[in-house]
Amino acid sequence: MNVYKFGGASVKDAEGVKNLFQIINTRRENLIIVVSAMGKMTDALEVLCNAYFSKTGHTEEALQRIKDFHAAIIQNLFGSSNEEVMKRVETLYQELETILKSDPSLCYDYEYDRIICFGELLSTTIISAYLEKQGRKAKFIDIRKCLITDQNYRNAGVNLELSAQLCRKTFTFQDTFMYITQGFIAGTTTNQTTTLGREGSDYTAALLANLLDAEDVTIWKDVPGIMNADPKLYENTEIIPKLSYKEAIELSNCGAKVIHPKTIKPLQNKGIPLYVRSFLYPESHGSVIRELDEKLKLPPIYINKGDQLLLTLSPRDFSFIAEEKLSRIFATLAKYRLRLNLMQNSAITFSFCIDHNEAIFENFIQELHDEYEVLYNKNVRLLTIRHYNEEIIEQLTGHKNVLVEQRSRLTARFVVADN
Repeated sequence: MNVYKFGGASVKDAEGVKNLFQIINTRRENLIIVVSAMGKMTDALEVLCNAYFSKTGHTEEALQRIKDFHAAIIQNLFGSSNEEVMKRVETLYQELETILKSDPSLCYDYEYDRIICFGELLSTTIISAYLEKQGRKAKFIDIRKCLITDQNYRNAGVNLELSAQLCRKTFTFQDTFMYITQGFIAGTTTNQTTTLGREGSDYTAALLANLLDAEDVTIWKDVPGIMNADPKLYENTEIIPKLSYKEAIELSNCGAKVIHPKTIKPLQNKGIPLYVRSFLYPESHGSVIRELDEKLKLPPIYINKGDQLLLTLSPRDFSFIAEEKLSRIFATLAKYRLRLNLMQNSAITFSFCIDHNEAIFENFIQELHDEYEVLYNKNVRLLTIRHYNEEIIEQLTGHKNVLVEQRSRLTARFVVADN
């Protein structure tokens, strides 16, 4: 059995869905297809969620953009014979509108998860209907009934034992050899929707592979494989044919978009290889992540992570930044579900870089203000260079305003102001 994961870029339009069909059409072996929200729909649903939670009155406009986007894809895929798929999609919209007509709770993360999930539910509903139309029926599975988590909304922890039992009962391959399901989302024992962290569809694919003892996982992307840099941002990038699990974890933890940070562990635990291939050129071999005995000589790999927030905290009483204060800072970060991307401290300052979230920004800063003087820079970038040399550092940072710099034996990191 194999697991294929298709990200938002691979199904961003009708042509992408048709391409997915071409990739899976020749398959005869058991296959699970994991699909993300189409295109930038997770971003669009975040806009909708923020409008709903903050009661700005812009929910109808945000929802209409989501409907128009999917309607255009449905029209292109089904033409006039779209009655059945529209009926399924309309059921989802009714569920979403019921949420939007109610008053939000006081928990943003809870509201986020129950709204954001509709991106994956819509994409898999549409793609499932299209595969059926083409004569390649894939059994639709609501993954929220199979992957069971705690109630740590937006970054839920998976109950592996219970999820394994449910997945094995669900993905039996007795009446079909092909399933389609959602990435990124999951559910609780009380039928609440949770999510596994942004870009968590990779993690879903890895979990299913682990729990069901898959032969391998393939992630289909808009790049030829694992690149040493984002080709959309840099010229003269090169493909890296193979990586070890350890190197992949380091890269993903630094913000490499090719793999979600949690993805590798479930695969490494069972020695399941992960292939990264191009949905534009499916015949090419791409890259593989697996256990490697040899030590690879890798080129400089650089990761450009935008929309960052750099903060520097100084205690108002000039006390030292010691363990007790750090523990309280980390507790505040955990409270707001914020992940540290970089940190650095001196005797009386603590600087750190996190993903910027405007929806919680004011409350987060105010809570820090109670004990610290707070300086911050919005719209900064975190540039990471793995296997660096001085030439590449100069090339990438020489003309930029560097706010924070860190170096270890293999990795150099820089927080730079956006130009």
